[in-house]
Amino acid sequence: MDAGRCRYQFRIALLGDAAVGKTSLLRCYAGIAEPGAPEPTAGVEFYSRALQLPAGPRVKLQLCDTAGHERFRCITRSFYRNVVGVLLVFDVTNRESFEHIQDWHEEVMSTQGPNKVIFLLVGHKSDLQSTRCVSTQEAEELATSLGMAFMETSAKTNWNVDLAFDTLTDAIQQALQQGHIKLEEGWGGVRLIHKAHVPQVPSGRQHPGPCQC
Repeated sequence: MDAGRCRYQFRIALLGDAAVGKTSLLRCYAGIAEPGAPEPTAGVEFYSRALQLPAGPRVKLQLCDTAGHERFRCITRSFYRNVVGVLLVFDVTNRESFEHIQDWHEEVMSTQGPNKVIFLLVGHKSDLQSTRCVSTQEAEELATSLGMAFMETSAKTNWNVDLAFDTLTDAIQQALQQGHIKLEEGWGGVRLIHKAHVPQVPSGRQHPGPCQC
């Protein structure tokens, strides 16, 4: 899809511990096929995809892949204030990554301005059922307590990958329409790329029609 015809740009970040599969999720969604496991992310890397919303305009998604290692936190924190959506990602086979989700959420919330940030909790690597140690029920309970939805994904089998990003994008668009999110000068979370075209009535003298007397 032509990104040049998009009306808005939404900046979305993926946050979570190292090795939970954030890069794999992003590359799967962006259609980047590379053999083998991706290298660990250093700092922040960007991807993009244009999307036609079912009940809205075309939007460009600027997707931020962030490093999960503590030594990169000073870099990744600087991006929190300029995102409108966040996928909080944990590995369903890694209990510690699930237990750290609340810390990631609090870290983002502590940096936010007046605009609302839309979150989605993502349990990744759902194809590894034999080594799973976080149940769907407890993940749903955590999501509810934090005021967000929950979804399980697998980049390996492409399970719910598009749906996760599309669900978050739809929620951002709805919040924008309802006024919970506003366009602000200098804020990178939502940017207006193209204004909606309003047809102009040609100016000039109108020829009188036939007399209806």
